[in-house]
Amino acid sequence: MDDIKKFVAGFRRFQENYFGQNKALFRELKQGQRPGTMVISCSDSRVDPAILTDCQPGDLFVVRNVANLVPPYEKGAGLHGVSTALEFGVRALEVEHIIVLGHRQCGGIQALMKDGTPESKGEFIGNWVNIARRAKERVMEELPEATPEERLCACEQASILVSLENLMTFPWLRERVEQGKLMLHGWLFDIEHGELVVYDRTTGKFESLTTAREV
Repeated sequence: MDDIKKFVAGFRRFQENYFGQNKALFRELKQGQRPGTMVISCSDSRVDPAILTDCQPGDLFVVRNVANLVPPYEKGAGLHGVSTALEFGVRALEVEHIIVLGHRQCGGIQALMKDGTPESKGEFIGNWVNIARRAKERVMEELPEATPEERLCACEQASILVSLENLMTFPWLRERVEQGKLMLHGWLFDIEHGELVVYDRTTGKFESLTTAREV
């Protein structure tokens, strides 16, 4: 109950301090949304893409799920939540950028790396994180002597690449990328150091975009 009271009080402050001072923005947003960027982020409570990028309402079209994963394109029956959001973002909103935003200490990737343990079990978790199984396989093959923490970090990065690869399996999304109308980005936020690293296709590595800041 304390959390709910906190949220209600926070909304009142939003009304007074933000909504009240940005009426022109919200009058514009009432007419519809025109975000230029879509973010696929983790559901983790510590990683809010709007806060991390200091964005206003209307700037980002956001999809959040466990481990910021993108399943491959497939037709047929099923409740395709991420695919539906992609279809709307790409075909209806015509976003110009898609960012797959991962983070360090990701519980979903930990579950993937600890396959067969209680963390990876459940009705849905194990099957979902297996979307990134080939990321784990790459890490285990390439870093056989690494520590568990080093492999986890590597898998967090590799899983972002898997999602970028899976994005390109959507034919209408791939078409826009090939036409130069859409760009794909892989980002990873380091919670401990306050650092953002981004995937550089020219080097095939994640490169630091910001100066690290210790918590």
